[in-house]
Amino acid sequence: MTVVDTLVGQVDRALRTLAGVHGPVRANPADDVDEAPLDASAARHAAGLMRVNHTGEICAQALYEGQALLARNAATRSSLRAAAREEADHLAWCETRLEELGSQPSLLNPAFYAASFALGAVTALLGDRVSLGFVEATEDQVCRHIDEHLDALPTDDERSREILKHMRGDEARHGAEALARGGVAFPTPVRALMRLASRVMTESTYRV
Repeated sequence: MTVVDTLVGQVDRALRTLAGVHGPVRANPADDVDEAPLDASAARHAAGLMRVNHTGEICAQALYEGQALLARNAATRSSLRAAAREEADHLAWCETRLEELGSQPSLLNPAFYAASFALGAVTALLGDRVSLGFVEATEDQVCRHIDEHLDALPTDDERSREILKHMRGDEARHGAEALARGGVAFPTPVRALMRLASRVMTESTYRV
């Protein structure tokens, strides 16, 4: 493909991701879970947490796109695309749950998509091993966030909880697979900086 073709394709994927037009391939884990009544405060809190997770999945799509675009090895590119397809299910599940809670995705998603795509591209430029290591470090951070959210969700919100439990399983597997494919384990100071950066996203998208 030409540079223009590649650019158009990237813009198209970004718009589709932000617009939420990708339907899930797998069934929503919450489909068989009854909706429990939540008071207004609990519903707002659950929506805030699920909005954070939705933005996290927006970032994941962008990261994978940036990494896959500049991956040096076809096998690495294929593994990144496969993980992104599974993460697209997470995105759809979170958006559905937001709608059920009477809320909406973060208005900041376009900015986070752009920043995450750039970060993914930069890690890819550093080589496939670093890129795959970044996947593992990111997924580790996502699992930590999900664990916090599972504890913080309203007790009766089993629909959100079931979605997050399934997401966590996928995220942990993606991280392990990235290391198995040759990803380099990131040192503790780098992981600490990544946690600090993720807090910016978490705190800003909970309400906006």
